[in-house]
Amino acid sequence: MNQPEPKLPANIETSVIYALEEDVGEGDITAKLIPPQTRGSATVVSREQAVVCGIPWFDRVFLQLDPSVQTQWHVEEGQTVDADTVLCTLEGTARGLLTGERTALNFMQLLSGTATIARRYANAVADSGCQVLDTRKTIPGLRAAQKYAAAVGGVTNHRTGLFDGILIKENHLMAAGGIDRAVKTARAMGHQLPVEVEVETLEECRQALGAGADILLLDNFTLEELRAAVDLNRDREPRALLEASGNISIDRLSDIAATGVDFVSVGAITKHVRAIDLSMRFVFESIA
Repeated sequence: MNQPEPKLPANIETSVIYALEEDVGEGDITAKLIPPQTRGSATVVSREQAVVCGIPWFDRVFLQLDPSVQTQWHVEEGQTVDADTVLCTLEGTARGLLTGERTALNFMQLLSGTATIARRYANAVADSGCQVLDTRKTIPGLRAAQKYAAAVGGVTNHRTGLFDGILIKENHLMAAGGIDRAVKTARAMGHQLPVEVEVETLEECRQALGAGADILLLDNFTLEELRAAVDLNRDREPRALLEASGNISIDRLSDIAATGVDFVSVGAITKHVRAIDLSMRFVFESIA
């Protein structure tokens, strides 16, 4: 399946404002030790192999702090780089460079880490016709950024939040009166969104298919149960889409994709993300 082009979030400006408020507050006290006219340069280096992601956030940090800081990128968003690769060079005031260092690197490290693990999962199913989905298990306040990074890495974004997708999970089913009633209620609401139902057994799978669910979330199914669910769905018209979920590790991914499911959702892409090791190296003008 073709992957949609990653779309930059609309809230980059706001995210950077909050991040700088968190780190700089009323001002960088230590940076005031440096004469305001002192200038310098810096290079950002990746200490490990990674998928580069977060350039728009990095640039926005320095644009907000000190527009005179100039950044030249030597890599592109989504590019895989080796350890010791120079990602960019910067020139500007010493105060601006030092004040923006941590916030800019935090965005790059997190989003590159998300894109890097996403690329590994996407590559694991590249030839299967199955797509890897991300989830809502994201860092609060950074969901749009992490979902963008996951897309840069090559996985497909699931719903953004509770407002743009109907996913009827176990607790919803108990509160709404069961699978059939929940699906009928969802249809009656008049939304033009597909109705997805979480099922935990093959019997619930039959019920959800009978109720006309568009997508089935197959929670913690064994490989044998996944194949059985694919068989149950094979002659349905229109056929429902099947999404495997629950404790999905990358070493099991190809076997799960081979069962014939359409999607595999993986919370670890955004929940268990490890920041990429980046460093910023400085050179400053000598003070007479």
